Amino acid sequence: MAATATLPHGREVDSSHAARRVRINRLGLWLFLASDGALFALFAASRFYIAGTAISPHLNQLLGLGITSLLLLSSFTAYRAETAFTHGNTSHGRMMLLATVLMGLMFFGGVVYEWSIAEFSPSEAYGTAFFSMTGMHAFHVVTGVFFLLLMWARSGDGKFTGGTNAWPIAAAVIYWHFVDVVWVFFYPTLYLLK
Repeated sequence: MAATATLPHGREVDSSHAARRVRINRLGLWLFLASDGALFALFAASRFYIAGTAISPHLNQLLGLGITSLLLLSSFTAYRAETAFTHGNTSHGRMMLLATVLMGLMFFGGVVYEWSIAEFSPSEAYGTAFFSMTGMHAFHVVTGVFFLLLMWARSGDGKFTGGTNAWPIAAAVIYWHFVDVVWVFFYPTLYLLK
């Protein structure tokens, strides 16, 4: 007799079918992230292109370091959430999802604050690069926060624990890690490159 798995929407399927669906979904996610990564690489390339021609105004280094630290710490809590769900610890997983969301929102708030105190205009070469890069990244942070909150809301009944059932959580966390890695490259490009 074949083993069965319960999909997040409650339908039972053959476990080999569920594993196949997860593999296909995982491939789709990685293809999406690769294409999204190309977009972010183009933004970074534009910043390097103007590095020699445009004056880089002063940015608040302490704020930049603070929001970067928040995002890196949020990657750890996202990992802890995924691990908790994989091992059946729904309550800890949900708590770690909320911690990740909170840090993501704090990061977003820091970026918005940085925009409000910027001493340059989006019409300047550096301003165009800065606001484009941080704006696109902030959009991805808000998208990640939305999906993490969605996973938190849908995980209360324990349906995302163990095996292929944990895939929705893993997908949201992989996306979150991607957003964090992008910022790891954007931070020095924006805040340290003169």
